[in-house]
Amino acid sequence: MAKIGWGRILAGVATVAAAGAAYVYYKQRTSKAPIYEVALIDGAFEIRSYPALSVLETDQAGSRDRALGIGFGRLAGYMFGEGREGDELPITMPVLAATLGEGAWRVRFLLPDGESGDSLQPPGEGLAIGILPAREVAVVSVPGKPTDRLFRSRSGDLQRWLKDKGRVAAGPAEHAYYTSPLDLGAQQASEIWVPLAR
Repeated sequence: MAKIGWGRILAGVATVAAAGAAYVYYKQRTSKAPIYEVALIDGAFEIRSYPALSVLETDQAGSRDRALGIGFGRLAGYMFGEGREGDELPITMPVLAATLGEGAWRVRFLLPDGESGDSLQPPGEGLAIGILPAREVAVVSVPGKPTDRLFRSRSGDLQRWLKDKGRVAAGPAEHAYYTSPLDLGAQQASEIWVPLAR
């Protein structure tokens, strides 16, 4: 019986992972984004109004990178048809992530228009379909490859700007990713969103 070297096994795993990443990258490049209204632009900062949005979400423990990577994979699996009947669902960017405290994160995919818990097969354990109500969010971009330190810095900038404008946050900051965590390039587009009290 011929022996299979670890080099070949690892090469095979790497090939499969690269193919999966390429598939997700293609889907991401053809993804849509929700329509919103811009209420204010002030330099690097914006206030946007979003309509109610249906979301597919999962809660994951661990660091931001770990929770986002695992959460993205689970959500993408459902969107691509794993564990449910029906066609693939187009990806809608951005992917949202918000800390739940105690080393846990909620990761969300925005569902395409016309899809909701009423039209889709219930997801498996650890996934849920919900609705983000219509809301205003304050936004600042996060240039370059996102890191915890960079997110903290830009979040502080946004919070100071909101204080200067006399606006009050209605919830914790959210990270909005416009590229998948499988894209390891330095120029990953992302934003910080803060929901605002009316």
